[in-house]
Amino acid sequence: MPEPLKTGDDAAFLRIGDREVKLPILVGSEGETAVDISRLRSETGFITLDEGYVNTGSVTSAITFLDGEEGVLRYRGYRIDVLAANCDFIEVSYLLIYGELPNAAQNDAFRSAIRMHTMLHEDLKLFYNGFPRDAHPMAILSSVINAMSTFYQDSLNPHDPEQVEVSIHRLLAKLPTIAAYSYKKSIGQPLIYPQNNLEYCENFLRMMFAVPSEPFESDPDFVTALNLLLIVHADHEQNCSTSTVRMVGSSDANLFASISAGICALWGPLHGGANEAVVNMLERIIEDGLNVKKYVDMAKDKNNNFRLMGFGHRVYKNYDPRATIIKAACDKLLAKLQLQDPLFEVAQQLEKVATSDPYFVERKLYPNVDFYSGVIYRAIGIPVQMFTVLFAMGRLPGWIAHWKEMQDSSTKRICRPRQVYTGSPIRDFVPIAQRR
Repeated sequence: MPEPLKTGDDAAFLRIGDREVKLPILVGSEGETAVDISRLRSETGFITLDEGYVNTGSVTSAITFLDGEEGVLRYRGYRIDVLAANCDFIEVSYLLIYGELPNAAQNDAFRSAIRMHTMLHEDLKLFYNGFPRDAHPMAILSSVINAMSTFYQDSLNPHDPEQVEVSIHRLLAKLPTIAAYSYKKSIGQPLIYPQNNLEYCENFLRMMFAVPSEPFESDPDFVTALNLLLIVHADHEQNCSTSTVRMVGSSDANLFASISAGICALWGPLHGGANEAVVNMLERIIEDGLNVKKYVDMAKDKNNNFRLMGFGHRVYKNYDPRATIIKAACDKLLAKLQLQDPLFEVAQQLEKVATSDPYFVERKLYPNVDFYSGVIYRAIGIPVQMFTVLFAMGRLPGWIAHWKEMQDSSTKRICRPRQVYTGSPIRDFVPIAQRR
């Protein structure tokens, strides 16, 4: 069981004019410290201002521990590299959602429950005919997930554990089907039904790439690489999309609506869309004659707006532990496939520069998870517009875990941030005939 948040022996003191306010210091299970300002406004009339919430803890959570300075990432206390080496994505999903690794019976029951729900309601499939052929699959994903709340009205109550359980199984089961259907729609191929005797990643790749007229079998290395990518993306503490899921869910919105909102947040190029931006950058360099040095110099020039996508991280000030895991998978995949693709050549040149050039090393601008994931998706044959969808598939159990943790919390409150108003003071109303 996670340790409860403790009140530290010391306290912080805030001086406002001639008044001194005592603020409790809280200590997390990994020694993280926080100043508790929850009563600041009621006691002083003041609020704090923290644009982007970069220094604000909005919740206490027992799901994921992240130490960006040391390059540490753990799910429920387990190191990410240990989980990636010993578990598959479904087992890690169970861990995140329920707090413990499953025993054999729990593992079998969880997988069986997911397999029961892989198919979509046939009427739900009609939604795909309403989208333009070139619609971005993230828009489709968000729309169809939200629409599930109209098709599965028997599992919308966030306060009914049995209904929540069914919604969890439905989301984990159907999201790969929804994602694969969006791709098939975009290329004019028939939709492939899930095949429940296959494992999670193998089933998804079949729905993506099989056609009814030919037999299909997934490359085992593709399955392994995709499984690793989903695991390393499964959760990442209070990021933009996870915070969105929590905020929407705090209003008692159902799980489908909350996840749909998280998908919208993930879509942004500064969040889940970063791996798509990596490949777009690599293709730009290829179109410019594979001149890697030119773009490295542009990235170093403080007067140039160009930046290398897929390097550095807002949180990690050390090597991203997720990147370490999937770099090995990336190297193995490229060595096996021996693809004659200039994109991989440019990627490897950039990787070499970032790990040896003093400019990048001193600033700790290492290749991050987005850099390697984009390259792996390309090698597997995943189209660029589907990259962020794969990110959403991976992040789904983390979103569910945070939504569930929030709903189960005895201290749950609807999210309602404050603001510092900077608009006009009170003004007299002027009739339209007198306005200039």
